[in-house]
Parts: sequence; structure tokens; C-alpha cells
Amino acid sequence: MRTLCLWICFFTLLTTFANAENDHVKISNQNAPAVVAINTVKDDASTFTGTGFVLTPDGLIATSRHVVEHTLYMNITFNNGTVSGEATPVAIAGDVDLALLKIEAQNLPTVQVADSSSVRPGQPITVIGNPRRLQNTITSGIISQIRKKANGILWHQISAPISPSSSGSPVFNEQGEVISIAFASYPGENNQNLNFSVPSAYLLELVQKAGFSLPKKDSAFTQDTSQPHPFLLHLQKCWSTLINLVQPKDPAAH
Repeated sequence: MRTLCLWICFFTLLTTFANAENDHVKISNQNAPAVVAINTVKDDASTFTGTGFVLTPDGLIATSRHVVEHTLYMNITFNNGTVSGEATPVAIAGDVDLALLKIEAQNLPTVQVADSSSVRPGQPITVIGNPRRLQNTITSGIISQIRKKANGILWHQISAPISPSSSGSPVFNEQGEVISIAFASYPGENNQNLNFSVPSAYLLELVQKAGFSLPKKDSAFTQDTSQPHPFLLHLQKCWSTLINLVQPKDPAAH
């Protein structure tokens, strides 16, 4: 009987892992078309690439502030290879590393942005970015901690791997919503996955102050809370199976 219980527990954990992997695939499929590379020419004639993501169908794009600072020219490369016309900064945050760009476009794929007030340490995340200009790279991890700076500003510490050119990458929750924007890592070869992102609450504030509005939330990816979570249903089924196996049966009539 102990062996049977161990097999049931193993099967449960295996199924949970498979569901988690499937969530990363769903998040990638849903959001990768809206994650872009931002190509810049700096005022010292150097070039720099960052990451951004589309907020509105008509071309409002979020990224990190340091991606757009000191630039002479910017344009956008989409994941299908399409290159936009010139991108123009329309809002730059003063207290966090965030900026908004605008290109002339229509009917672009967009991400959904959630309020980051409910984010908790330990929750799973998916990041889509362009590390070392490798466009639409998917990484995963957790919210390692929520850090409060001396000036009261909040940062998310994240474990998902981040490399140069990932600045501005969207950090997604399990529902495929942006909850944070990657912008920095601790330097040094002995530091492993000590990365940081700006909570999405600051992005929503910047969008509002700049006079823009985001599309209404699409519930296509949101789980149906009227029904139990599939994982809970699986646990209930496993428990019922276990009970049926260990319960003594009534003697058969002859």
C-alpha cells in the first residue's frame, strides 16, 4: 500500500510539473508577438538594443528608461522580422526605470497589464526578452523578493535569467499578464540570477499620467474561477481513487 501511495504522489507531482510547463508555452504563444526589440542609435554614435512590449494596437510601447535615454534615432523590430518606422519617446518616468514610446501603427498584438499590488514572493513568472539580441527568448523563475528602496520605491527581485538587451522585458504572471518590467542585474561573475524589475503599478501610473488608456482586459487566458482549478480536481480524483483502494469491501453475497 505504501508503494501505491508513493506512485500516486509521484503521478500528481508529474502532472503538476507538466501543467506548469504548459503555462509557459501558453504565455509565450499569447504574448511573444507583442514583445519587440528596440534598436537605438545613441548620441555618441554607438548602437544599443533593448526590449519592449506593445500596450495598445496603435503603437504605444513600454520599455526601460535607460534604453531610450541619449538616443538620436530608434525603431522597432517585431518577432516576425518586420521593422517599424521611427519610434518616439512620449513619456519618461522620473523615479523608476520606465519609458513609453510611440510608433505609427494599427492592429498590433498587445499584452495585458495587471496591477502588481497582489504580487507575492515565491510566485512563478515567465519572462520574454531579447538577451544578447536573441529575439523572443523565454525564461522562467519566481519573484524572489519584493525590495523597498530608501526612497520608498519598490523593486521586484526575480530569479529568471536576464542578460544585456533584456532591459524592458515584460515579466508575466501565471495568467499571462505583465506584473513587472525587467531592467537590471547585479554585476559580477559570482552573482547568480540576482535580477530586478519594476512593478507594473508604476507603468500603469505612467500610462495614465501620459494621457493614454489601455485596452480592456481580455479574459481568454484567465482561468474560470467558477470551477475548481484543474490541479484541485486532479487531487480530488487521486484521493477518491486512494480511498476506494484502501476501504474494505462488503462481503459478496452467495
